[in-house]
Amino acid sequence: MKDGESIAIHALSKALSDLGCELSMLAMNTSKHYYPARQLPAEMKHFQQIRTVDIDNRIKLVPAFLNLFSEQSYHIERFVSAPFERALQQMLQAEEYDIIQLETLYLAPYIPTIRRYSKALVSMRAHNVEHEIWERISSHTGNSLKRWYLQHLTAKLRRFEIDSLPQYDVVLPITRRDANYFRDMGSEQPAVVTPIGIRTEVFQDVEPILHPHPSMSFIGSLDWMPNLEGLDWFIAKCWPAIHEAFPALQFHVAGRNTPAHLLKLNTPQVTIHGEVPESIPFVNAHNLMVVPLLSGSGMRAKILEGMALGKVVITTSIGLEGIDARHKEHVLIANTPDQFQEALRYVLRSRKHLARISEQARQFAFTQYDSLVIAKRLRAAYADCLVETY
Repeated sequence: MKDGESIAIHALSKALSDLGCELSMLAMNTSKHYYPARQLPAEMKHFQQIRTVDIDNRIKLVPAFLNLFSEQSYHIERFVSAPFERALQQMLQAEEYDIIQLETLYLAPYIPTIRRYSKALVSMRAHNVEHEIWERISSHTGNSLKRWYLQHLTAKLRRFEIDSLPQYDVVLPITRRDANYFRDMGSEQPAVVTPIGIRTEVFQDVEPILHPHPSMSFIGSLDWMPNLEGLDWFIAKCWPAIHEAFPALQFHVAGRNTPAHLLKLNTPQVTIHGEVPESIPFVNAHNLMVVPLLSGSGMRAKILEGMALGKVVITTSIGLEGIDARHKEHVLIANTPDQFQEALRYVLRSRKHLARISEQARQFAFTQYDSLVIAKRLRAAYADCLVETY
């Protein structure tokens, strides 16, 4: 549970279990995020059954090239698996489920199998508007050939995402903005906004640390392109001026699958840690947290975790999408190198501002994004849909 999507799934599933729901999970164990299935953590014991299927979803040169001549989305094709479909069929034949909740668009190809073997209500929890991420990445790509290729793939992904909407009984967008976006794309199903939540009990016993010499952190999966794109931009475009203005400020970077060019980085006051064992101690060791996203969609679980730890989060407008926090009250918003420098000046030259935002961020996360409150709303919505169905 080291990336935002996994954290979001775990928080909601645990809360639903605490409310008395019985849950089983079928998961793709992808080559990109492979996890030894025999070593599942104790935190997942709330599932009655967990089944994983190994999926090789690596990008391969020949299939990627041949896909240029196909109408199918290559983003989606990489997640189509006969063994996964067989496992799904076996679970559906062995147990009668009330609800099948898909946690990503990449599971939409399996809806015909679900319909064939189950009468369950099918919901889609959309953690992002997937094609929107790639539209934004394409717009920031300088190489014209690569930009054309990404735009070509994105157009097919967008078509698949729109065509899949009528197949769901319920849509669970992460944000109100995404709910409106899906509606504009033609979705007519009930929509239940189901934001990322945090398990507040995990953070209540962690005392926020306000160090006398503030430092700044970044943490995120660096095999997710928007994270890497934003971090590279921040180090190249923002950090030189920040370092000149605040030469004592240290910047600590952690992330799974950190690429070689970052591990070799030799930039003053920037430390690249690679993957760290636990995110909470790493984030709590620094007063400030930066989330410099230029692309992406949905919500960032790491921002909520940082706020719950009393960190002053400095992020872009895109990074804050889906989180109703206010500038200079709960977070700091910066979209340009000058704005990032100004945000740091605001808190580093006033311990009062630093302490105030830290405290307000923590209270905001606890009161607005408690996973148990979110799960109660979802359970009630599911109950209404099941009554209408039956």
